[in-house]
Amino acid sequence: MLKRAIKPHIAKALDMYPVVILTGSRQVGKSTLAYEFVKEKGFAYVSLDNIDQRKLAISDPKYFLQQFHTPLIIDEVQYAPVLFEVIEEIVNRKRLDTGNANGMYLLTGSQAFHLMKNVTQSLAGRASVIQMVPLGLDEILERETIPFVPSKDRIAMYQKSINISVKDVFELITKGMYPELYRMDQAIPDYYENYVNTYIDRDISELIHLKDKLKFHDFLQYLAALTGQQINASELSRKLGVSSNTIQHWLSILESTGLIYFLQPYNDISITKRVVKSSKVYFSDTGLAAYLIKLNYPETLRISNLSGAFFETFVVNEIRKTFLNNKEPFHAYYYRDHKQNEIDLVLLYKGRLSLIEIKQGVSFQASDVKGFDQLKSSLYQIENRIILCNTQENYPINRDVQAVALTSI
Repeated sequence: MLKRAIKPHIAKALDMYPVVILTGSRQVGKSTLAYEFVKEKGFAYVSLDNIDQRKLAISDPKYFLQQFHTPLIIDEVQYAPVLFEVIEEIVNRKRLDTGNANGMYLLTGSQAFHLMKNVTQSLAGRASVIQMVPLGLDEILERETIPFVPSKDRIAMYQKSINISVKDVFELITKGMYPELYRMDQAIPDYYENYVNTYIDRDISELIHLKDKLKFHDFLQYLAALTGQQINASELSRKLGVSSNTIQHWLSILESTGLIYFLQPYNDISITKRVVKSSKVYFSDTGLAAYLIKLNYPETLRISNLSGAFFETFVVNEIRKTFLNNKEPFHAYYYRDHKQNEIDLVLLYKGRLSLIEIKQGVSFQASDVKGFDQLKSSLYQIENRIILCNTQENYPINRDVQAVALTSI
């Protein structure tokens, strides 16, 4: 079984808070990881995927919770939000009686928006929220996960740990990083077909009233083709024949369930008037996006005009995972101005910037990173400048910029 990098942070949070809430999209491994605490820490366990348990939790939440000892894991807790108020009452009583209520509940759920709303209302100051994402390369390679801030030392750490060819990269991109794909011998298209059907029929239908599921499926396909690119809700509205408000609502649902996330354009006082304001959208898993647009064969995707966007999505995902798996904030942006100067990733960490270009090729020169010069007037100090690419050996482009192998992440 693959070890998950986020596990020690869950254990630490249980020592510090009465309630820990583990969120993330379906199939990232929340239930499997939570169940490890049953074996190792003596937690009781109940899943609200069980319809009888769900009905009881909704109709009589106090009685439902009395059935189980604490510490308790409640899987898919979003199905019974009324539990949050009762858990608050139990936690408060335990604090008054013993002075310490830490580690009582580990809750998992796939709908971050609704979970966070209930935490804000009922469990403020009593809960730690931890986001779980699909597998990262570090977890697959069984190496330590360290936030990727591309200093010389961090780049050198994993530089020669493994060689990954372009063919290998696109096999990973089209396979995706859901744990189940690495635990069982299952046809990848079959896995994603079941995933999409389950996601639409179970999760989305519970969040929004879908009069036309085919229209929403078309929306998913359009969006998958836009991964790693700027998004325009009005344009999607015209193509799909639904209102802009509907598109915005659907986007917020996909974001809250962990399937997509956004990068905002970077700006500070020195450059505000020059930047483009549209967000870029990224699918959290490239395998799902490739399946949706029917480019789920490595060679087919590699020679398509979307190969660069999918490569960028994969790289940004891997960098993002190194932060989230350390429970560190991912303060990341992109830069693009009206003169088409671009920087794929502007990473802000501890008050300093790292500028990262993401390119499929191997050989580059200074003209490939001319966008870096646009942030010379930034309020923040620029600490690192790199091109992340498919080179097998890192090499300098000039005194300030280095080409760095993907495996250095």
